[in-house]
Amino acid sequence: MSQPPAPEPRVLVVEDDDVIREATSVSLSRLGFAVTAAADGASALNSFRQEPVDAVITDVMLPELDGVSLTRAIRERSTVPILMISARGDDIDVIAGLEAGADDYVTKPFRSNVLAARLRALMRRAALGTPPDPVPVRDIRTVGDLTVDLDAREVRVAGTLLSITPTELRLLIELTAAPGVVLSRESLLREVWDYAWGGDTRVVDVHVQRLRAKIGAERIVTVRGFGYKIVR
Repeated sequence: MSQPPAPEPRVLVVEDDDVIREATSVSLSRLGFAVTAAADGASALNSFRQEPVDAVITDVMLPELDGVSLTRAIRERSTVPILMISARGDDIDVIAGLEAGADDYVTKPFRSNVLAARLRALMRRAALGTPPDPVPVRDIRTVGDLTVDLDAREVRVAGTLLSITPTELRLLIELTAAPGVVLSRESLLREVWDYAWGGDTRVVDVHVQRLRAKIGAERIVTVRGFGYKIVR
């Protein structure tokens, strides 16, 4: 018996420009996504609360509630993947969005197939946040009093369970795979964000900063000119 087709990933698109919002929604629908669209941050947040989605795409500049504030509000209740859209050159807004909890960003103008590829990569990482069925032997990494339970998808410091996003979990998995070994920003972009091409390494820097705030700044060392390593 053939398997039923997988449900379409549900995506919330938040964009105040009518033309861009409509074009993005149509393109993503053709590429296999079920799209809900909103024209401002406030209505987007209300929609998100009423009907959870698999991913969120939001512009930075929005009426009612800007994209950074929307991201922060969503992060208070969910680790859903968030992809931020900004005008080219809006570096301050990009950093603010990443610090608020966005997982990645693209700049306008963008191609629909690139946007879809970024979304699918984010959702693959988010799938790692769902614990598998229990297994007899657990895969647990321990670095000092930091433990990363790969089976339960849980991170603890001194026994205290932390709340981290799927992207932060993937980053920590890479760092703890080889404690004391320096990993370049480029390799982290490749392994954590699935970038097969050169990307913006600031995405790595901001997520390392967020991870440090949760597990302790002293645990992740910056090796200037090379990358990062987790302290053994």
